[in-house]
Amino acid sequence: MPRLHMHVTDAAEAPLRVALRELRGKLEIPDHFPPTAQAEADSAARAPRILAADGAVATEHTLEDATELPLFTLDPPGSLDLDQAMFLSRRPGGGYRVHYAIADVASFVTPGGALDAEAHHRVTTLYFPDERVPLHPHVLSEGAASLLPDRDRPAVLWQLDLDADGALTAASVRRALVRSRARLDYAGVQRILDDGTAEEPLALLREIGLLREKLETDRGAISLNVPEQEIVERDGCYTLEYRAPLPAYGWNAQISLLTGMAAAELMLASGTGILRTLPTAPDGSVARLRLTARALGVDWPHHTSYAALIRTLNPRRPAHAAFLQECTALLRGAGYTVFDGTAPRATEAVHAAVAAPYAHATAPLRRLADRYTSELCLAASAGVEPAEWVRTALPGLPREMETGTQRANLVERSCVDLVEAALLRDRVGEVFEALVVEIEEKDPTHGTVHLDDPAVIGTVEAAPEGPALPLGRRIPVRLAEAEPGRHPVRFTPA
Repeated sequence: MPRLHMHVTDAAEAPLRVALRELRGKLEIPDHFPPTAQAEADSAARAPRILAADGAVATEHTLEDATELPLFTLDPPGSLDLDQAMFLSRRPGGGYRVHYAIADVASFVTPGGALDAEAHHRVTTLYFPDERVPLHPHVLSEGAASLLPDRDRPAVLWQLDLDADGALTAASVRRALVRSRARLDYAGVQRILDDGTAEEPLALLREIGLLREKLETDRGAISLNVPEQEIVERDGCYTLEYRAPLPAYGWNAQISLLTGMAAAELMLASGTGILRTLPTAPDGSVARLRLTARALGVDWPHHTSYAALIRTLNPRRPAHAAFLQECTALLRGAGYTVFDGTAPRATEAVHAAVAAPYAHATAPLRRLADRYTSELCLAASAGVEPAEWVRTALPGLPREMETGTQRANLVERSCVDLVEAALLRDRVGEVFEALVVEIEEKDPTHGTVHLDDPAVIGTVEAAPEGPALPLGRRIPVRLAEAEPGRHPVRFTPA
């Protein structure tokens, strides 16, 4: 799924910028690409390689021309690293056809070269409030490899056929030359979908998205609507707000999930692949959540499954928000599973939150594993063996992706901590009203609180001899610490 996009303005306070620079230094985040890697990117931008389905250079081959497809992209405003473009249509006789183009990064990155090595070192694009640290140089990620509108681009083109209920009936993928027609954003798409002025290819995004969401519910998948923090600009300054994703965001995500599930099935059938997996929650976890629901006053009928319950909750209600926060405990332990020759057992191949096998496949400009997923699926769809450079890299990808994901999560949380502290540094000692969303199992006097304005999430620590924090209730808290780069926000009960 897409990460939070965070921005600040030039009016941001100097202490915050200093703290961000110190954070990048502490985490050893690179501030430029090695000259050899940059030179390779510049050269590839001018003349990308033409590859066959098996990932080998095709010296006497030209890309299939699919530029007649009126593809469009859907991303946050201002985005230039555009990984995906789609075209949605109805099939004669019923059902739907999804054309989904994915940036063909392998056409620009030579295996074993300096740029490839740097990508394996970086693993993911990192987002800071004041800048973005890309997986690939800007000349590729925001230029020659990006599916920008009105430009011919090499792409990995999926064709996904669905029945009238939105279920996948056939999937294939091939290399092709594509040309996006429009760069759209979520707010604009939501507006024209709501007012009924969207033309059919875009109107089908809602139609297919809703069908896929129903299928998701039917198979018991988990989709947590937990309030998230977002750094936004207000009147030339920056602040934090809770983000409420638009429905169009979810419908777009369903197309990506559909492709990731199709990719997983293709790789499982071929016997070689890399899956994104999540184990089933440990025994007793759901039972403990039932106790939490009872304590919060969340109505959970015995005949209602956990997956069905969470879809009925409103994160704007304090008790529901606290319960959803507790539910995140069931989604821990995600990893990557690779296989070559023997597919994993069904129980080892499933992503518990998706309730099906799933692969990261749709963001190769921003995530390393997706480039390899594309190559494995191209080979599987064509009935040929994947390239040796793909197979050679597979065993090391889980560890690389785990390290990169941990670093990205640390950056995201650290950046929010810094902005929270910058917003509140002059308000130490003030009392705020806060919602208790989590308490520590070993020490119920310690926990986590949400403030509404500004949208701050901080720790709260009561005296050891004090009463337990009231989960799901609002309490007054006093700001004890807030210093960018030194002390994240911390509260005590007032």
